[in-house]
Amino acid sequence: MTEAVAAANPATVFAALGDPTRLSLLSRLSDGHARSIAALSADTTLTRQAVTKHLHVLQDAGLVACVRVGRESRFAFQPEPVAAARGYLDAVSAQWDDALSRLRAFVKG
Repeated sequence: MTEAVAAANPATVFAALGDPTRLSLLSRLSDGHARSIAALSADTTLTRQAVTKHLHVLQDAGLVACVRVGRESRFAFQPEPVAAARGYLDAVSAQWDDALSRLRAFVKG
């Protein structure tokens, strides 16, 4: 899935963020430093294969990008899909606020 498709479908981003391991990986990458799979699996109980699978889910959602540095793949956080998901949640919140305002007006009226 491309980043454009992920941005158009916030469910993909929410699904990727719905796993504690993936949230932990994003938290580690959110400092702006790209890291290798070996670095991301260090100091955890996760295998490199498990980290790789989680990173692929995050990459499919557009939340991380893979950059080749020599023979090594490094993953970096991409904040744009999070901003798009927040925009989606803000729009849903505004819809609920409008609906509650209409209900309040109806009850008072």
